[in-house]
Amino acid sequence: MELKFIHAGADRTTFEHPVPAPYFRRVFHAGKGAAAELTITGLGFYELYCNGTRITKGRLAPYISAPTDLVYTDQYNLSPWIGEGENVLGVWLGNGLQNAPGGYIWNMDQAPWAAAPCFGCKLTVGDRCIETDSQFTTAPSPVLMDDYHWGEVYDARLELPGWNAPGFDDSAWKPAIPCQRPTGRLTPCDCEPITVLRELEPVSVTREPGGWRYDFGIVTSGVCRMRLKGRAGQRIELLHGEILTDGLFDMNNLYFEDTERVRNLQRDIYYCRGGEAEEYTPTFAYHAFRYVLVKGIDEAQAQPSLLTLLESHSALSSRGSFACSDPMAETIQEITLRSDLSCFHYFPNDCPHREKNGWTADAALSAEQMLLNLAPERSLRQWLANIRMAQDERGALPGIVPTGGWGFAWGNGPAWDCVLFYLPYYIYRYRWDTAVITENAHAMLRYLQYIGTRRDPDGLYHIGLGDWCQVSRMPEEYLTPLRVTDTIMVADIADKAAQMFAAVGLKREEAFAADLLAETRAAFRRHLLDADTMLVDGNCQTSQAMALYYGMLEPREEAQAFQRLLELIHAADDHMDVGVLGGRVLFHVLAEHGEGDLAYRMITRKDYPSYGNWVERGATTLWEAFMPEGDTTFKYSRDHHFWGDVSAWFYRVPGGIRVSLNQVDVVPVFLTQLDHVACSHETPAGKVSVRWERKGKSVQLTVSAPEGLQGNIVLGDAWRFADGRQSRALTSGSWVCVP
Repeated sequence: MELKFIHAGADRTTFEHPVPAPYFRRVFHAGKGAAAELTITGLGFYELYCNGTRITKGRLAPYISAPTDLVYTDQYNLSPWIGEGENVLGVWLGNGLQNAPGGYIWNMDQAPWAAAPCFGCKLTVGDRCIETDSQFTTAPSPVLMDDYHWGEVYDARLELPGWNAPGFDDSAWKPAIPCQRPTGRLTPCDCEPITVLRELEPVSVTREPGGWRYDFGIVTSGVCRMRLKGRAGQRIELLHGEILTDGLFDMNNLYFEDTERVRNLQRDIYYCRGGEAEEYTPTFAYHAFRYVLVKGIDEAQAQPSLLTLLESHSALSSRGSFACSDPMAETIQEITLRSDLSCFHYFPNDCPHREKNGWTADAALSAEQMLLNLAPERSLRQWLANIRMAQDERGALPGIVPTGGWGFAWGNGPAWDCVLFYLPYYIYRYRWDTAVITENAHAMLRYLQYIGTRRDPDGLYHIGLGDWCQVSRMPEEYLTPLRVTDTIMVADIADKAAQMFAAVGLKREEAFAADLLAETRAAFRRHLLDADTMLVDGNCQTSQAMALYYGMLEPREEAQAFQRLLELIHAADDHMDVGVLGGRVLFHVLAEHGEGDLAYRMITRKDYPSYGNWVERGATTLWEAFMPEGDTTFKYSRDHHFWGDVSAWFYRVPGGIRVSLNQVDVVPVFLTQLDHVACSHETPAGKVSVRWERKGKSVQLTVSAPEGLQGNIVLGDAWRFADGRQSRALTSGSWVCVP
């Protein structure tokens, strides 16, 4: 389907020159019982009304994409809202990514598509077709400025009651202006919408020098609904932040630079209408915050009922659960899940406040745990289409998707680019879906051909970002040499590609990937591994753990290499000393080599650095980095999901659920620190549940699995079933396990 596009004018919102968000309306007539179907897209965001009723699928519709690549459409059946006689279609446009001055640090404000917001639609009423043309009329709305990074400015004195309903006098409105169609391909949006999942009331309201601070108890994403009776023209500011410093509201950790432009981040401004009670909810922005500093209200207005937090993100359904006897582990699981959701707006975002970018490594690092906890595969496949479109003529990928061109010269590299392989691989593995491989096979092959041209004369790679956010270090202060992480990641990309190509019968592509794997692994072993000591170049936890996890060693070498890893951990007083790449694998390696208890202690201990230390310091979401308390050398976010694979570790190790294609093995590790564990995951074949509980020296293990599902129940070396066996076929039942 092709659509014609219109806008209110060519003026773009900038920091210096804000432009109001435009209203559009179209009057049409229908007979009794008329059927009506609508296809619509808005660039950036649209709000849709029929005869005064909002019917938009969710917030920030239709999607967030580069309109030179893909333009997303939504379909609506308007028949329930159509009446006999006069009807009105109303559309309200926000800037979104079409015009994103708040995204200037990543060149979004200079993107090739940057333009005033526009939209296109086609409405079929009976046998009549209505398209976007100058019969739509337009006028400025009360939203004086909107940017989904900065926030919104709304003047309630400019409201136009009934603008989207029949009978409204639009004689002063102007005809809409036809504009150029975006160059991206029109495609239906097939992913979960962004919706309000729940409403939260403040847990406290505190006066401080700058205003009144509302505390909602947790960091999450969304907006605030404000209800008050104000004075006409009263100016109220809502500032949204994550932290307190010296007991006072602080947004400094969200700023990349100290300028007026950046300090408009996460700021909504409202001018009261006056008179009766009024209500305001931002329409075209979202924020991430725990605290809201409200300026411009008086003491009588500073009531808890003033603000309600509307928690919103992509409406991903739950697919798994983990609980245990240790409140610390349960809290770490809880804050991981909250981070996953608050950072998911159509696709995984690195953080839902200052950036809102689809950083590729972040999603790759979280892919497995998100698929265990949630049902994101529809949204991930939709985002993969954008990733493919962002690939350049060489086959290279940017570090963020969508991008306006930023992220090819810096911000990418194998450990980031692996998203093109990890998302299809883990969707294939957990949802048993080969279609996602076929969809991405050509792009994966192009990338393998490209990356092969980037090796140095020794066959090694060192071209991108490395072990980001190393404990106690600035982001790029890698303890692990880049040639180690990049080379290992190229080998793993090639390995996963070979497996996926084999699964869909692409034999030549499989052979190409297998050759790249063999060449890269050989170069790694030749130049980066000390064959005598089994120490990997860098002599650090990440180097050692990644080499073990990604199969860079021969089986006969692993025991010695693992011993070196243990020595490095013990030298750090059994603390983790890794960045995000090492953090993704370290605890799995420990558990696979019989040190699950050590891994659990490292995760849950309360001193720095650890996940437990974050919890002790008040974390309600995962933080961007492990830094000592009081260290402000770098401004880190307090809502990032890319450390979240610890949740997958909970599922796979104490929970014991290990999904691999159409087989599920239950391999629980009875950690000495835990008395009971309950874990479940919904596979394509049905729900698998595992529960174990200590009964003196024995353990009662209970498993529930769908009939016919292939797999095994396997105990660790130190345990046996009461009948003496160490394994049995997967089936539902309850057994006593003894040491």
